[in-house]
Amino acid sequence: MEPVLIVLIVLVVVAFIALIKTIQVIPQASAAIVERFGRYTRTLSAGLNIVVPFIDTIRNRIDLREQVVPFPPQPVITSDNLVVNIDTVIYYQVTDPRAATYEVASYIQAIEQLTVTTLRNIIGSMDLESTLTSREVINAGLRGVLDEATGRWGIRVNRVELKAIEPPTSIQDSMEKQMRADRDKRAAILTAEGARQAQILRAEGEKQAAVLQAEGEAQAAVLKADGEAAAIRTVFEAIHEGDADQKLLAYQYLQTLPELAKGDANKLWIIPSEVGDALKGLGGAFQGATGGGNGAAPVAPPVPPAAARVPVDPTSAPRPVDTDKTLRPRVEPTREYPKIDE
Repeated sequence: MEPVLIVLIVLVVVAFIALIKTIQVIPQASAAIVERFGRYTRTLSAGLNIVVPFIDTIRNRIDLREQVVPFPPQPVITSDNLVVNIDTVIYYQVTDPRAATYEVASYIQAIEQLTVTTLRNIIGSMDLESTLTSREVINAGLRGVLDEATGRWGIRVNRVELKAIEPPTSIQDSMEKQMRADRDKRAAILTAEGARQAQILRAEGEKQAAVLQAEGEAQAAVLKADGEAAAIRTVFEAIHEGDADQKLLAYQYLQTLPELAKGDANKLWIIPSEVGDALKGLGGAFQGATGGGNGAAPVAPPVPPAAARVPVDPTSAPRPVDTDKTLRPRVEPTREYPKIDE
């Protein structure tokens, strides 16, 4: 009985192993390559799959999701003979598991080497400044070459990025100095332009202020002249409408005489001869008004006020020159004017 029991146990173990090999569970976004006696048979998709045990074998399991592979810095020589280190990042996805398994031995290594050679070809035709400022051009060139070469491997390159471009240390120092000089230059230019604009605005403001002030003064002068002209016109019209005679003019003439005596510095002043004529006419008018022509007693002329008297300084009066070269003082008599009752 013991040999039979051993055989049964062996059969059960073999059947369990065969069952395990028969049922294959493939995760989502994955694929498996099945070979039968070393030859490709089919590709297992995600889910539960049945294979022939001990005949069909799983050659490779491939992840169908998009993969990100960073490559180490690669030294690249530019067209101006400068060595720069460039880090690249590749985003790829397996679209054909069979081609990725049988068309290339290691598609990761193949993509890396192809990236390095393509990058050297592209950077070799560009100078350092173009390399630093043309990332999009380099990315597009890399992606086009990689996508074309990896298409037959069952790989699709979705994106290529340059992670870093590091020029030599001496070049970095020179670039920093150049950038600092450019910034200082731009700052000086902006400062000069600001000062120039400020001076222009200040000059324009002063010009406008001067123009406005001149216009204001001109308008003020015009208005003042118009006012004076209107005043003169009004006085002239009032005089003509009132029909002023010689009496009124003589009276106004006498009112201005006290103004001549004002001021401590007035030592000598001269009265025109027309004043006497005006006073004669004014005196005759007053005599006619008081009835002097009808035989009444004449009224004594009133004494003019002190302000109306015209004192004459004897010492300051002009002296005539005698024929024998002797200077004799000449004193003019003081005139008295009749007082006019206002």
